[in-house]
Amino acid sequence: MNQFSFEYPLVLGFILLFVVCARWCRERSRAIYFPHVEQLLARSASKSSLLAWLKWVGIVAAVVALASPVITKSYSNSKKEGRDIVLIIDASDSMRQRGFDPNDIFKNKFDVVKEVVVDFVDKRENDRLGMVTFADVAFISSPLTFEKDFLKNITQMQELGIAGKRTAINDAIVQSYNILNKSKAKSKIAILLTDGVDNMSKVPFPELKSMIEKRDIKLYTIGIGSQRDYNGQYLQALALAGKGEAYGARNATTLSKIYEEINKLEVTKIDDKKIVQHTYLYTYPLFLAILSLLFFIYFRSAKGV
Repeated sequence: MNQFSFEYPLVLGFILLFVVCARWCRERSRAIYFPHVEQLLARSASKSSLLAWLKWVGIVAAVVALASPVITKSYSNSKKEGRDIVLIIDASDSMRQRGFDPNDIFKNKFDVVKEVVVDFVDKRENDRLGMVTFADVAFISSPLTFEKDFLKNITQMQELGIAGKRTAINDAIVQSYNILNKSKAKSKIAILLTDGVDNMSKVPFPELKSMIEKRDIKLYTIGIGSQRDYNGQYLQALALAGKGEAYGARNATTLSKIYEEINKLEVTKIDDKKIVQHTYLYTYPLFLAILSLLFFIYFRSAKGV
């Protein structure tokens, strides 16, 4: 935002003083330091309007220069610290179960999860997001990207059965950690969502737990469905190792609230610094004042006044 002002606005009052003096003051003695001041202020019937204009332009410009006109520009320099987040989505056969959404009992779990994930992605700002989908195997559906529309399209294109029917939770976490290990972001987050129990992973739990504890990556776990569908203690142990939180969602409404809570916990840090820039303009009226008074003296001398 640009704002024009004077550093010393009271100095502008000298213009009024000059006007009053021009009307009522009379010179009583010659100047000591500027011997030609008598010529500058003398009134003469033969004095042209050009000389009058030059004199007043010079006086006004000099006073304006003394008042120090300045343009102040202020703006915010926002440094935003984004995060790298990998969403780990269960696409096993158990996600076909219907009735998870009370408002539409014909939707299966996987359809509800895709809707909630798309909403979560849409709310993230200044963060890179990636996705790992798993069932029998775990694969990278999307690398880390700032392109939210791309990730939302990838999410909506996910289909059950593309990775098999069983559940490889451990392998999916390893895959997501491999993505985040290459990241240079200060904050790295993995969010696991599943409705089953690990029964297909090649990586054993003790090895996985050791890896999670050594890495500077926060892990959130979400179990969906009834508590019989997933191993809550197992997900709790994973979240504890990853310095995160474990959640359970019985229905679509609860799942949406969980993602909203994670969204609030992982708010992007913004460091706003207000910067003020001053541009001083006194050189322009000062130059005009000097030029006007020089022309004034020149034309007075040429007329021999």
